[in-house]
Amino acid sequence: MMIDKALIARDNAARAETLKRDYDTLGERLDRQGIAIDAIKAKVAAYGVAIPSWGVGTGGTRFARFPGAGEPRHIFDKLEDCAVIQQLTRATPNVSLHIPWDKADPTELKAKAETLGLGFDAMNSNTFQDQDGQGRSYKFGSLTHTDAGTRRQAIEHNLECIEIGKTLGSKALTIWIGDGSNFPGQVNFTRQFERYLEATKEIYAGLPDDWRLFTEHKMYEPAFYSTVVQDWGTNYMIARELGDKAFCLVDLGHHAPNVNIEMIVSRLIQFGKLGGFHFNDSKYGDDDLDTASIDPYRLFLVFNELVDAEIRQAPGFDPAHMLDQSHNVTDPIESLIVSAMEVGRAYAQALIVDRTALTGFQEDNDALMATTTLKTAFRTDVEPILAMTRLESGGAIAPVASYRAAGYRQKVAEIRPAVSGAGGGIV
Repeated sequence: MMIDKALIARDNAARAETLKRDYDTLGERLDRQGIAIDAIKAKVAAYGVAIPSWGVGTGGTRFARFPGAGEPRHIFDKLEDCAVIQQLTRATPNVSLHIPWDKADPTELKAKAETLGLGFDAMNSNTFQDQDGQGRSYKFGSLTHTDAGTRRQAIEHNLECIEIGKTLGSKALTIWIGDGSNFPGQVNFTRQFERYLEATKEIYAGLPDDWRLFTEHKMYEPAFYSTVVQDWGTNYMIARELGDKAFCLVDLGHHAPNVNIEMIVSRLIQFGKLGGFHFNDSKYGDDDLDTASIDPYRLFLVFNELVDAEIRQAPGFDPAHMLDQSHNVTDPIESLIVSAMEVGRAYAQALIVDRTALTGFQEDNDALMATTTLKTAFRTDVEPILAMTRLESGGAIAPVASYRAAGYRQKVAEIRPAVSGAGGGIV
C-alpha cells in the first residue's frame, strides 16, 4: 500500500515554485564561494542510507512498550513501510534485516523487495536474546559462553544469517553481542575474549569472498560491569585479528557521553578498518534517539571526516550507512523519514566545507578560523538541495507532510490488528 503518486505530485506542485527560488538563491550564494550547487546535488542524489527493518515498529523503554496503530505484523509489512520511506525520501533504497525477527523464505523476501523497489543491506544476527524453541540459553553469553554447545549454537546462527543473505543479495554480516558480566569476578576477561575470537574466526571463515564482517562495540547494556566488545579499541583489535574482510561498525550511541566519535571515525579510516555506521543520537547513553535530534553538529563533524576521506580517496574507504533507532513516542515511519533527511543534510553540509581554506588554517595553526570554516558550512541551510534532489528523483519535497496527507498510518491500521503493549520493554 504505497502513497498515491498523484497526491505527492499535487503536494509538490504547490511547493515547487518556492523551492526553485530557494534553490537558485542558495546556488548564487554557493557560487560566490566557488561551489557548484548542481555538483553537490548530484552527490546527495547518489547517497543512500539503509533502513533497519525493526525500526518501522515501535520500540520500548526498559519498563514498557506502547505500540501504535498499524504496527507491522511481519517482515513483509515492514518492507511495505520501508518502501513508503524510500518513495517519499528517495534516500533509503536498502533494508537491513534482523534474524530471526525477520525470518521468512528468502526467495519470497527477495521477490517482495523487488516489487517494492528495495534491496538488502547488511544482515544482523541475534544472539542477545533467547528465541522460542531454542536449545540453549544466552543468559550468560553466546559467542563467549563457557559452554561449547551454546557457542556452537551461536556460531551456527550467524552462519545461517550468511546463507539467507546470499540469497537476498546482501554483502555483509553485522555481529553485536550482549556478552559480558554484571559482577566483578563473574568471568575471566582473558578466557572470555579468547572464546569470542575463536568463535568469530569460525564465522569469518564462512563469509563469501565478496562479503564483509562488521563487528559492533557497545560500552554497556545488557552487561553492566563489563562488556566483551566495549569500545573501538577492542573492536579494532578484533578486525585486525580476523582479517581483511573484517571491519568496525560505529554506532553513534554506543559511546560515553564525552567521547570524540569523529576522531574515532578518522582513526578507523586511517587504518582501513571503518566498516560503517548505525546512525542515531544520544543524550545519556545508548538512547537510540532520532538521528541529529540532540547533536546535529556532531553528526556533521562525523561527515566532515567522511567527506575528507572521500575527497582524498582513502584506501579501502567504502563505509556502509544505516539508521538504527528506537521510536517510543513518534510514528516510526515519520522518525525514519526525518532521520534519513538529517543524514543527507550532514553530508551536504560537509560537501560545502571550504577544504582549501580549512587546510590553510590548520597548517597555520589558526584555530579560530579553522573552526569558523566548519561552522560556516554547518550553518548553511542546505534544505533546498535536499528538497530539489527529492523532487527530481520522484520523491516528495516535504515528505512528512505528504505522508500525513496520504493517511498511510490510518489505512494500514484498518488492515493490521492492534498489538498489545504488555510484555517486555526494550526491543
